[in-house]
Amino acid sequence: MARRRPPPGFHARRARSQAQFELRDEPPAAVPESHPVGAVVSHITALLEADGLLQDLWVEGEVRNFSRSGAGHIYFRLADDSAALSCVFFRGRNRGVKLEQGDEILAHGQIGIYRERGDLQLLVDSVQPRGTGVLQAEFERLRAMLDAEGLFAPERKRALPRYPQRIGVVTSAAGAVWHDVQQVLARRWPLATLILSPCLTQGDGAAESIAAALTAFAAPDAGDPPDVIIVARGGGSPEDLWAYNEEPVARAIFASPIPVVSAVGHETDFTIADYVADLRAPTPSAAAEIVAPDSGEESARVRGLVAAGGQIVESRVARHRQRLTESQRRLAVAAPDPGALRVELHRQLQSIERRASTAMSLRGAALAASRGRLAALNPLATLERGYAMLSTAEGAVIGSAADTASGDRLRVRLRDGTLGALIESVELGGEADERD
Repeated sequence: MARRRPPPGFHARRARSQAQFELRDEPPAAVPESHPVGAVVSHITALLEADGLLQDLWVEGEVRNFSRSGAGHIYFRLADDSAALSCVFFRGRNRGVKLEQGDEILAHGQIGIYRERGDLQLLVDSVQPRGTGVLQAEFERLRAMLDAEGLFAPERKRALPRYPQRIGVVTSAAGAVWHDVQQVLARRWPLATLILSPCLTQGDGAAESIAAALTAFAAPDAGDPPDVIIVARGGGSPEDLWAYNEEPVARAIFASPIPVVSAVGHETDFTIADYVADLRAPTPSAAAEIVAPDSGEESARVRGLVAAGGQIVESRVARHRQRLTESQRRLAVAAPDPGALRVELHRQLQSIERRASTAMSLRGAALAASRGRLAALNPLATLERGYAMLSTAEGAVIGSAADTASGDRLRVRLRDGTLGALIESVELGGEADERD
């Protein structure tokens, strides 16, 4: 390994140091402390991160040594006639950005150190064409970043309450805006209570002051929150309105649980707050008109509704009355006459009685005829004429001599009683059948 050459003047300083030691008879000075490279780089990184300017920086220059890696990262140098600065534009930040060698740009980012090589570099997160102006470039950068995060999404916009009871206003207590808003709402909707949350509207610390005033409405100890909030400021230059383009204000509006109306500057002025708010008003006075209805118009509307409701009720009553009258007429036409019904009922009862009497007479005659026929066929009537009816001892009627035999016991039924008999002989066809 080659031996390192000492710096210029090293030997002369060493000789003087030894001479002084010999003259004073004092011990030599302590050897200076050394530091690892990593510790030195970490220390420099900490110094860079502590510098607010270097962590939020716009740099303008020409793109040189442009290259794009396979992973999609862009590397280049931003240079002018006197110096150059290494830059890296990572893929997650450079999507959709058109950048080429020789472009004159404004680049935003933060200064850091690439530890592996010890290179100082600008970590780019946004670029704009040179000549745009730093304020406009910062506006476009912040708008693109917040839009990508969804802070401007239309679907998250909330509807304003139709009849607010409490209206919050974030503006300066000493400005004309607060006076204008009070006047408009006193004329249009005096039923609402106005609550001022004062703040700075421009200058150093204005963005933080606006965000704090807005957040105060939803604080746990703030009491009853308003139904809607107006964030307002009068007209001015872009620099005067710049606080409403800063990230703390945008995020405070986004985080507000209460609908927010942005009313900053004049109709032609647009700020980041306008994009994040649930609704943009062209002026503070217009915001006061938007958040609350006009009491005179509402009174007229209510009177109109009452009148229309009365007409509807009267129309329905008249229609039902007409239907009732028609139903009564139809009922009168269709309803039966009780007197006529009684006469008809009496007639029908007499007819029924006559038909019943005739039917009973006919039934009686038929019954008498049936009785006569039954009496003529009754075997008991034959017995009255001197005949007898024979049956076995078990009661079976004997109709033929062939059904008997000598020695059988018989029952002889006469008109006035029954005899027991014993068959001595049976004659068939006139001949006796002796079976004893």
